[in-house]
Amino acid sequence: LKTLTVLQTAVALVRRRGIDIDLTAIPLDDAKTYDLLARAEAVGVFQLESAGMRRALLDMRPDRFEDIIALVALYRPGPMANIPTYCARKHGLEQPDYIHPKLEPILKETFGVIIYQEQVMQIAQVMAGYSLGDADLLRRAMGKKIRSEMEKQRAIFVAGAMKNNVPKGQADTIFELLAKFADYGFNKSHAAAYALVSYQTAYMKAHYPVEFLAASMT
Repeated sequence: LKTLTVLQTAVALVRRRGIDIDLTAIPLDDAKTYDLLARAEAVGVFQLESAGMRRALLDMRPDRFEDIIALVALYRPGPMANIPTYCARKHGLEQPDYIHPKLEPILKETFGVIIYQEQVMQIAQVMAGYSLGDADLLRRAMGKKIRSEMEKQRAIFVAGAMKNNVPKGQADTIFELLAKFADYGFNKSHAAAYALVSYQTAYMKAHYPVEFLAASMT
């Protein structure tokens, strides 16, 4: 809420110069904004201003909105270990590993790194024929580490995957991998909402630094 107030104040200050800005309509591919973030000039930028986040921005050099969503989701204890992998794959220093060809469409956006709870659910749907409702139950069981429920779900997952011509050993490995990621998977819709506010603050800082900094200090 504090950030939304800063944005509102900055927009009002810019309006004094006769410039009307609609933050809901700014382009999400603005080069100047991504240049600012790639240089890690993120002090005052929502979610991205800590020293650790700024280091991650320098490594990632974000150039698309999806990168900001991923960074917001990854920058927490546990998932943080995957930031170097994401960056190396983004910059072509390492090849993405999609585990199975069926998973490539789901994991392409994040270079083969499972980041979001929604990806865990989609994998269960595509690999093992889960409905999205059942996939959500699987996600919850994994997140809460309910042992009896996990064993039940493993049997359902492996049987479903084998019907899709996935060998049992590989199905087991994928289930283990999902269980590991579901433990700290982040909700993408939540990360995207945060990332949008991050982007809006970065946009204002990149284009109207005087008004943005004045609003931040007011």
